[in-house]
Amino acid sequence: MDFPLNQEALSAIRLTLELAIMATGVLLILATPLAWWLSQTQSRWRAPISALVTLPLVLPPSVLGFYLLVAMGPHGPLGQLTQMLGWGVLSFTFTGLLIGSVIFSLPFAVQPMQHAFESMGSRPMEVAYTLGASPLDAFFSVALPLARPGILTAAILSFAHTVGEFGVVLMIGGNIPGKTRVISTQIYGHVEAMEYTQAHWLAGGMLLFSFGVLLALSMLRRRIDRVLP
Repeated sequence: MDFPLNQEALSAIRLTLELAIMATGVLLILATPLAWWLSQTQSRWRAPISALVTLPLVLPPSVLGFYLLVAMGPHGPLGQLTQMLGWGVLSFTFTGLLIGSVIFSLPFAVQPMQHAFESMGSRPMEVAYTLGASPLDAFFSVALPLARPGILTAAILSFAHTVGEFGVVLMIGGNIPGKTRVISTQIYGHVEAMEYTQAHWLAGGMLLFSFGVLLALSMLRRRIDRVLP
């Protein structure tokens, strides 16, 4: 029997993993200070910024993808900026996919970390300050270690959500083999071509992957519950 995953499918898997790893790394860098600020601030801007961060959860992916496509296009603000810098337009490129993935998965990174920061209360930071730690030292030596379960959850959810994206990546990147074709759009292409065997293999792999993510999160929560008083 022929190997069910051809070269195009393997290329889509590789590109999906690259996209998910890079998006997760960028999200952890961007979401950590944002989640900390949202958990600590009393600013009047907290509510609108929190709503803006959460917006991708309720906004249809095609709508978000459409506006990102317009923004990255030759006449959009981001597209004009990148052209002025000599980078060309980002639509239908891997970089464009990365930007869209980061924006689309932002709430999956921010919310678990924000909840973790809020759950630790103010007492640990106050103790650190009384011992002479600066705010930055206290953040890295106290807040981040205490929020580690939330950070790990954010990383897992961000990675998994990026792997499963469809609407946003199709709108921004299209379905270009070797450049923007990821697993979800590869499955879509197989179904359009009525190649159900190949679609079954990829869809089945995605199903097992999703189950594994949920199982890992469940085991992580049980472990945290046993450790925490």
